[in-house]
Amino acid sequence: METLSQDALNRALIERQMLRERADLSAFATIERLVGIQAQEPKSPYIGLWTRLQHFQPQELEDLLISRYAVRILLMRGTIHLVSAADALALRPLTQLKLDRELQSGPFAKRLRGLDLDAVAEAGRKILDEHPQGTADAGKQLKELWPDREHTVLGNALRNKLALVQLPPRGLWSKSGRAICTTLEAWLDQEQHAMPRERLVLRYLKAFGPATVMDAQQWSGLTKLGEVFNQLRPQLVTFRNEAGKELFDLPDAPRPDPETPVPPRLLPEFDNILLAHADRRRVIADDRLGVVVGGKPTVLVDGYVVATWSIAEDGSVIVDYIDKLPRSKEKAVAEECDRLLHWIRT
Repeated sequence: METLSQDALNRALIERQMLRERADLSAFATIERLVGIQAQEPKSPYIGLWTRLQHFQPQELEDLLISRYAVRILLMRGTIHLVSAADALALRPLTQLKLDRELQSGPFAKRLRGLDLDAVAEAGRKILDEHPQGTADAGKQLKELWPDREHTVLGNALRNKLALVQLPPRGLWSKSGRAICTTLEAWLDQEQHAMPRERLVLRYLKAFGPATVMDAQQWSGLTKLGEVFNQLRPQLVTFRNEAGKELFDLPDAPRPDPETPVPPRLLPEFDNILLAHADRRRVIADDRLGVVVGGKPTVLVDGYVVATWSIAEDGSVIVDYIDKLPRSKEKAVAEECDRLLHWIRT
């Protein structure tokens, strides 16, 4: 079985994430190809699309959100993602088990003990479908039914138990607002229908492979995917990584030469390329994971995280290097920063 080096895995990921060469695709097609974009920070999907696409402008994504072709919703790993409406309906049922487990073991678990969470969810659904609002606001109304519980705890239960969409203007580039929610079903006037786990794995590999079973579980938050990979094995090809772990991939997926040149790229906070594997060393060293957890936008040079970036009060881009780079590479990063500023200002 062929062994793929760390650089080989890096180049495969960079290629599939459209970070070697900006793609001539629509924002909608890109969101679906990547199985969503991480979106805790409302404006980070715009940077994520700009860094991947040739012609992206913020209005394109704003139109998708306003027209309900795309939504902001709690999905993989219990985090906010921006996904197509169809993927929201198909992915949200798969994440429910993990979200239920969070309520049993997370920070609110003790304060939720003894509560009929299904009854809370049903009452919350009626409130949010009739009058979209923040979950804490809905929690205040639920407290009238459960006066012995804190409204913030009740609101958090709704966040996990219901498929809640954050409504525009939340997540718009030109303006934003607080997270006002209603249910996915009410917003789209459609019912959820779970995507087969086999299809989920195939789409994951297309966007993030080659990958181990643990990588897919880290990205999705699902468990017991080993049996799914085994069912799919006849359709897949397998490799080993440098640690000897089995990697799965689609036969016709791109696996570029490890020496393939890669230009500098600016990534937004919590970009999925940094979060979609159990072993993240294919793009970021273990001792640098803190910059991701801390929510700092990052800089890729030669496919790996070497710096963080931010926009200063005067509108310039500040790059904080972790590694000392040759002047030519720092110049290339500066040119990419200039491209970002030009895009923001136009």
